Amino acid sequence: MKKSCTTEYTECTEEKHFKKLRVLRVLRGEMLFAFLLAALSFSAAARDELHLYNWNNYISDATIARFEQQCKCRVVQDYYSDNEEMLAKLAAGATGYDLIVPGGDAVEALIRSKQLRPLDKSKLPNLKNINPIYLNQRFDPGNRYSVPYAYTVTLIGYNVEKIRALGLPTDTWAVIFEPKYLAKVKGRVTVLDSQRELMAAALKYLGYSANDTDAAHWQQAKRLILRAKPYWAAFNASSYIKELTIGNIWLVHGYSNDMFQAAQDAEHAHRPFSIGYSTPKEGAVLALDSMVLHKSGPRPDLALQFINFMLDGKNSSELTNLIGSGNPNLAALPFIDPKIAANRAVFPDAEGFKKLEMFRALDRQQRRVLSRIWTEIKVR
Repeated sequence: MKKSCTTEYTECTEEKHFKKLRVLRVLRGEMLFAFLLAALSFSAAARDELHLYNWNNYISDATIARFEQQCKCRVVQDYYSDNEEMLAKLAAGATGYDLIVPGGDAVEALIRSKQLRPLDKSKLPNLKNINPIYLNQRFDPGNRYSVPYAYTVTLIGYNVEKIRALGLPTDTWAVIFEPKYLAKVKGRVTVLDSQRELMAAALKYLGYSANDTDAAHWQQAKRLILRAKPYWAAFNASSYIKELTIGNIWLVHGYSNDMFQAAQDAEHAHRPFSIGYSTPKEGAVLALDSMVLHKSGPRPDLALQFINFMLDGKNSSELTNLIGSGNPNLAALPFIDPKIAANRAVFPDAEGFKKLEMFRALDRQQRRVLSRIWTEIKVR
């Protein structure tokens, strides 16, 4: 029987409809397959990679290579030059870091903002190697989130021959702040371009805590800095190592690991002088950097493996031997160069340790006040 036009049209329409459905199903299947492939690729990448956010030059290449071989993974590193830069990047939305190595005050800030994962200490048997004096700090009581990695001390570095010839002391912040000493080295002195570090040195010289936030004491420290400023060559937190090494600068306010590098560079270049460094008797700042797990990291288990790996004495010692950093790991001491281990500016004894302070995080109002003081110091 002949089909009517209406019947034919209906059947044709239905056939076209079913064809479209089949095409859509195929496309959806292909899209799902592509999505699964992408997900699997991401999963594989996450499985094989540890994302480490660390200070520049703060781990040995040999250490990284050995961990990669052990964990059968790849370590992807990103770098920052100070805590403020790292915190600002995270605040701006940076994610994906499994492990970060911040200073104590930055650890405190990250804990406050709930950005860290608590540690599973059952995965960290080597935690027993850490010297107890570096544990249970006020920025992380009980070390719920952080494991000590390394530390530096902010101190005085100097050209031994020049400073000795001028009869200047090297055991006091007075040599950085007092005009009677500075007059002999005018234009040959640099101080760190860091508001907290320079204010801390001034506060310690005045007999206060590096964490003192009394407004009157800050003003007193500001006046001390402004009085000394005309004698300084620069505020410098980067090239001062080179300037000290080649002899352009004779006296610096800087970090212990930088002083180690300057001393090494001067020796290797056969300079006609040597570089020394010492902790002022009034006390100084100790910056303890710790390993922490960021919540956005996809592989906290790999991060814990890395922490435990770095808590091994030999692995931990490599950083100290490379850059002269202080080391909180007791098991590392047998592997550390004896010259470094004997240096009290890097490894203070019990008495010297009592004079060192770690920075505490400032609140927003305190940061604003300090920023205004710093601006006034820099422009005057």
